[in-house]
Amino acid sequence: MNDLQKYDAYELGSLDHLIGVDEAGRGCLAGPVVAGACVVKRGFFDSAERLTCTAGINDSKQMGVLEREGLFEVMEGLRADGYLDFAVAEGSVELIAERNILGATRLAMQLALEELAERAQAWSLPLAAAGGPIFENGDTAGVSILVDGRPLKPFPYEHTALVRGDGRSLVIAMASIAAKVSRDRKMQALEQSFPGYAFAKNKGYGTAEHRSALRAIGPCEAHRELFLRKVLKQASD
Repeated sequence: MNDLQKYDAYELGSLDHLIGVDEAGRGCLAGPVVAGACVVKRGFFDSAERLTCTAGINDSKQMGVLEREGLFEVMEGLRADGYLDFAVAEGSVELIAERNILGATRLAMQLALEELAERAQAWSLPLAAAGGPIFENGDTAGVSILVDGRPLKPFPYEHTALVRGDGRSLVIAMASIAAKVSRDRKMQALEQSFPGYAFAKNKGYGTAEHRSALRAIGPCEAHRELFLRKVLKQASD
């Protein structure tokens, strides 16, 4: 086992299901923020084959595009065989403007988790409560949620926050890949609707090429207005 697998195998020792949550695109100038959630159940690490095929999974930011896509296919295969499940949800540009980036990220994470739980039906998410987590179904108390970064406040579900968790926990790393690949594909589609910004290449991040395009042609509907103030101010100075 590698370190990420060992971390999750230890956590699963006293659990029935372990869920990882991460996001992609929070610091971008354009496009949605996308959250991923991935769940594995007790016994996932008992198979040498599953250990081998997930050994290369790590923080999605440390991988190239082709490597991420290949590991995303591995995850899809494991999902098809019933060994794990994952879901993604997005916070739109409009939602980011309404709730700010942190609020939009929290909601996207909540929706991804709820999609997983709705599909599973056999277990429920641990609801946050003053006296500790409670469950809608008392038979499913062996569920734990790991979230990359700092604690989410407010958030309806009990969770453990892991700073740099996508490099520490396999389920968080898989959630990271699901979010990143899904968001990259979304940005490639936005390139067709809004040419000129190189969205397929920069994925909405504030690269020099992207900033230059903003100064030359201005923002489009896919841009986050509040994130552009500094860039546009520089253009007017």
